[in-house]
Amino acid sequence: MTSVPEAPVPAKVQLSRVVLNQADIDRALTRIAHEILESNKGSQDLVLLGIPRRGYPLAVRLAAKIAAADPDVDPAAIVGQLDVTMFRDDLSHQPTRPPYPTQLPCTGIDNKVVVLIDDVLYSGRTIRAALDAIIDLGRPRIVRLAVLIDRGHRELPIRADHVGKNLPTSSAEKVRVRLEETDSADGEAVNEVVIEATA
Repeated sequence: MTSVPEAPVPAKVQLSRVVLNQADIDRALTRIAHEILESNKGSQDLVLLGIPRRGYPLAVRLAAKIAAADPDVDPAAIVGQLDVTMFRDDLSHQPTRPPYPTQLPCTGIDNKVVVLIDDVLYSGRTIRAALDAIIDLGRPRIVRLAVLIDRGHRELPIRADHVGKNLPTSSAEKVRVRLEETDSADGEAVNEVVIEATA
């Protein structure tokens, strides 16, 4: 009796498409910077706290754009980094990752207008952790949220005040933000947002 060979299982193909290039990211950050100034009625008491890894370089870029619009602003004086690692509710489900240092501006955050900066807003759990971390550090007057990408699929009642791009996605897709400060491709700096899916 002759056995029939099994049909080969087709290999899964990783599909990716660029949805924002460097110019798109720059335009989105310029718009967000002006929205932040408008909603705050200027730069008074403004603090930008970036969530590592990619939220912090985005916060630095936003601070530079705010300073370009308001020459009285020292961009280095309004930027900080907020590590949320130990406040996450999914530590047991995630690979171990080293915490990043939390660095606040010298003025602190008490009675300040704090804008949290992150690259992608998805379930909302990172932002919930960030709010818990802020409570441990001081009492801001207002906390707002700015993200480069809002991809939906929220699991908590959290929404962004400033969004670079709303990007409807399926939960099976991945959104990758690549920045020259944190990522490189073959040794070359990249600034892009890519959607990846397996077909």
